Amino acid sequence: MKDNTILQAGESDCGPLQCPTNPPQRILVVDEDSDLRLLYAAVLVRPGYHVDAAEDGAAGWEALQANSYNLLITENDMPNLTGVELVKKLRSARMALPVVMAAGRLPTQELARNPALRLAATLLKPFAVNALLDTVKNVLRATDSPREQIDPLPDWRSQPSASGLRL
Repeated sequence: MKDNTILQAGESDCGPLQCPTNPPQRILVVDEDSDLRLLYAAVLVRPGYHVDAAEDGAAGWEALQANSYNLLITENDMPNLTGVELVKKLRSARMALPVVMAAGRLPTQELARNPALRLAATLLKPFAVNALLDTVKNVLRATDSPREQIDPLPDWRSQPSASGLRL
C-alpha cells in the first residue's frame, strides 16, 4: 500500500485582499522511512511550504510527473528506484528542479562520476531540523533569485572592427 502523504500549510485567518497572492512553494520529500517523511513534512509545513511525500523513488517519479514542484528532497538508499536513479530520470526528462539529497550514506563516488545530476545540496543523516530548514530556504532563494545573464563573447574573427576592417 502506498503512503503518499500530502500535507499543506494551515489555513490562514486573513481575507483574500489581506494575504499575499503568491502560492506556497511545493516540496516533494522522498524517503522510505515513514517517520522521517512525516518529520520532514511537519517541519516544512510550519513555515508555509506545501509538502508531498512519497515512500520510494518510483512513487516519487510518479509524483514528479503528476505535479509541479519547487524542490525535491530525496534519500538515496530506497527500494524500486534509488535517489540517484530518480535524479537521473529527472535530468533525462530535462526537469531543472533543484534537488537536495538527504541521505544516511551519500553516494559521493556516483555523484562525482555524474556531474550532470547537479544536486543543489546534500545533507548527511542525522542532521538537525534547523539544518533542513536552512538548506531548503537557501536552495529555494538561490533558484528564485535572478541569475546574472552573461552574453557570449562575439566571434572576433567574423565581426567588423571599430574601423570597419575585418580580420
